[in-house]
Amino acid sequence: MEHPSPYTIDIARVIRGKFGEKTPRWIIRLARKLLHEDFLNEFFRRGYTGVEFCEKALEYMDITLQVEGLEKVPDEGLITVASNHPLGGHDALALVSLFGRKFDGNVRILVNDFLMVLKQLNGIFVPVNKVGSAQARGLSAQTDGIFHSDAQILFFPAGKCARRIDGKIQDPAWKKTFITKSVETHRDIVPMHFYGRNSWRFYFVDWIGKVTGINRRFPLAMILLVDEMYRARGRTYRIVIGDPVPWETFDASRRPAEWAAWMKEKVEKL
Repeated sequence: MEHPSPYTIDIARVIRGKFGEKTPRWIIRLARKLLHEDFLNEFFRRGYTGVEFCEKALEYMDITLQVEGLEKVPDEGLITVASNHPLGGHDALALVSLFGRKFDGNVRILVNDFLMVLKQLNGIFVPVNKVGSAQARGLSAQTDGIFHSDAQILFFPAGKCARRIDGKIQDPAWKKTFITKSVETHRDIVPMHFYGRNSWRFYFVDWIGKVTGINRRFPLAMILLVDEMYRARGRTYRIVIGDPVPWETFDASRRPAEWAAWMKEKVEKL
């Protein structure tokens, strides 16, 4: 049964709002195609919001999750779920779907502010400005706010989805923020490994963007992420959740950045 409230999006308005009114028309046309505007709006018109939106979105795309270790996640107390970030879209939907249902919607996840066009997830998605001089201030203010709340935190410590690095598809180095803030707010860290990868086209376009410098002005690979999700229809993804790591573990024997690297390695071994 469809809900009455529409949440459709206008790709042209979103692109121009993010990258300026002078954005070339060919980019707008390409974005409309790669972002599958009609496919998205057909689902958005159903009016789902919050955790239900994520659940129904996965169902709409016929994406199945095979989850191992969910019983390890404590029902009480504050946690930070630290996950690798292989896909850039449906892995975020999966996290919110999985943990949002368990914690009655009281979850928060930091995302690129570009994704705040999804008003259906206001209150769950927390925007972080990834571009420009406001990045550090935005990240600090947003993380302080959510970590000091009573919500459970879903975190991609890499900050962006996996790329081809040193000949291997992997997360960039994990940032230390989830360590320092989890210790500060006494949150145990739950490691999670999401098995999956994007197409070779995505990694090639990302490489082209880097070597040509285009990424500094317009993130070509980011535009492909919705198309990657569209191509993932019908797939099954495996998720493995490890034992929670008590926040007291992250003591002064290592620097926060070293603990972050340690957690990244721990997740990769799950």
